[in-house]
Amino acid sequence: MNQQQPPPGLAFLKMHGLGNDFVVIDSRGRGAVTTPALARALGDRNRGVGFDQLAEIRDAEDADFTLDFWNADGSRAGACGNATRCVADLVMGQNGASAVSLRTARGGLSALRRADGLVSVNMGQPQLEWADIPLSHAVDPLHLPLDGEPVAVGMGNPHCVFFVSDAEAVDVAGLGARFEKDPLFPQKTNVEFVSVTGPDHLRMRVWERGAGITLACGSGACATAVAAHLRGLTGKRVLLDVDGGQLEIDWRADGVWMTGATAHVFDGWLTPAFLAVNA
Repeated sequence: MNQQQPPPGLAFLKMHGLGNDFVVIDSRGRGAVTTPALARALGDRNRGVGFDQLAEIRDAEDADFTLDFWNADGSRAGACGNATRCVADLVMGQNGASAVSLRTARGGLSALRRADGLVSVNMGQPQLEWADIPLSHAVDPLHLPLDGEPVAVGMGNPHCVFFVSDAEAVDVAGLGARFEKDPLFPQKTNVEFVSVTGPDHLRMRVWERGAGITLACGSGACATAVAAHLRGLTGKRVLLDVDGGQLEIDWRADGVWMTGATAHVFDGWLTPAFLAVNA
């Protein structure tokens, strides 16, 4: 193959943060290409590529880049912390920089590479008012009127955080699917099941709206740390174990910072035939 002539079709990257896996499409310089149909087709792990979320990089006038997020069912996601860290790592490598600015539906965010190589992103301040999360009507977000009395937190997307004695024993699939679509959450919700395993140390398992069980959820980790502190279970800085590894969460004056590992797995091309069928 002539290396100077890329194959026809659409280039993509496969990346993951702690097993939370993403297809990344770089649309800078040409405009967005992702549609609900394309997201659903790509998200199919048997007939497409497979991902927890799709992240599309676009141009930004007031930041280094913009990120749009899609779920595997073709719905839009307002935030995705691990995908943000992955793409920030990618762009920092391209630019030879140690920090970047970006825009998402959440607003302006920033990310940096630490001296140890891990990538941190400031996910902004949590949304704690019922209307901002959003919930369907006025209730106390810190003590929701649901079985298990979970906490609701917004991180650009809604989260429902249950504190349990043993996260390993929870039926994540059954309960996650049930609470994702509870009428209290008009935009559906991510659902986290969390137990305290030590001082400022948490274990989290997660059901993501539009995706199901995932190995990690960055915005969910941030929401969990916020909820744990508000419930008086931890300080503002915690270590959080998820199925795919460990994240550091630090709720500071300027926002909730999340730090962890990232991986660029491979590059690929979607064929013209695939794109034509799934436009």
